[in-house]
Amino acid sequence: MARYVLLKLGRSLVVVWGAFTASFILLYTLPASPVELLFNPEERNDISPEAYAQIEQQYGFDRPAFFQYLARLWAALHLDFGSSVQNGKPVVTAIAEALPKTVVLAVAALVLAAFIALAVAWVATYIESPWLRNVIAGLPPLLVSFPSFLLGLIIIRVFSFQLGWFPPISRDGLHGLVLPAFALAIPVAGPIAQLLLRNFTTEYGSPYVLTSFSKGLRKATVINGDVLRNASLPALTQGGIIVGELLAGAVITETIFSRNGIGRLTEQAVRAQDVPVVQGVVMFVALAFVTVNFVVDVAYPLIDPRLKAAREGMLS
Repeated sequence: MARYVLLKLGRSLVVVWGAFTASFILLYTLPASPVELLFNPEERNDISPEAYAQIEQQYGFDRPAFFQYLARLWAALHLDFGSSVQNGKPVVTAIAEALPKTVVLAVAALVLAAFIALAVAWVATYIESPWLRNVIAGLPPLLVSFPSFLLGLIIIRVFSFQLGWFPPISRDGLHGLVLPAFALAIPVAGPIAQLLLRNFTTEYGSPYVLTSFSKGLRKATVINGDVLRNASLPALTQGGIIVGELLAGAVITETIFSRNGIGRLTEQAVRAQDVPVVQGVVMFVALAFVTVNFVVDVAYPLIDPRLKAAREGMLS
């Protein structure tokens, strides 16, 4: 088990290092200096060469790219991604201030997405009508293909402007969380529902289901028992993908609902071309992605003993 954990940890570190290197190449080796991108041509002409050189030296943009890479990699190992070019605030501080609201939104959206996905899979498995089952089974691809920004605008128009049930701009508290949580949850529920529906169908056709029916158990009892438990386990492998979708969707959702968080911070940093903040957010997303994948990879063989033999065979 220790060897398996070390192998997964090593792969996670390689992914994080790759994300840092890719973000550095894309953000810091552009033809133009990151400082120059902050000013339009008129403002650039008003800045003296001495002041411009001082700004570049302050952020280390005057050194060769390779030395910048080593210096920033060493700083990143100490969780230091520099300061925002917009306001001088440390990047880690800016992310830490925006993180709590994004976590609340992501957790709420994840719970809603899991509930929606389970409901779709359960109902499609329980009902007897073939055509109605096919209709429900067609919902997950529809949820996946629906654009997040369009969904958010429709939700605001219907539930805020027409019905007046919720505020169009997200506020603190549960009342302001409902609409953005649903807007973020619906696209995420699609792939989860697809996987659960496929697993429910496979498990429902297993011999142990016939054994349960032969004991006189009701259909709902069988589905809620072994079928639900066995079909839900593979969904854990989507943990990293789900986190990635939640964080990517948060950029759009928080922007549409004017909700402060990591997504809104990313949108503002990209719009202002604030390179240190953009790289800090990229690294945060990479760390969140590999952390969830690492936890799932380590926990899944413990939860499902059937993978123990496969794990041992892979390491032998």
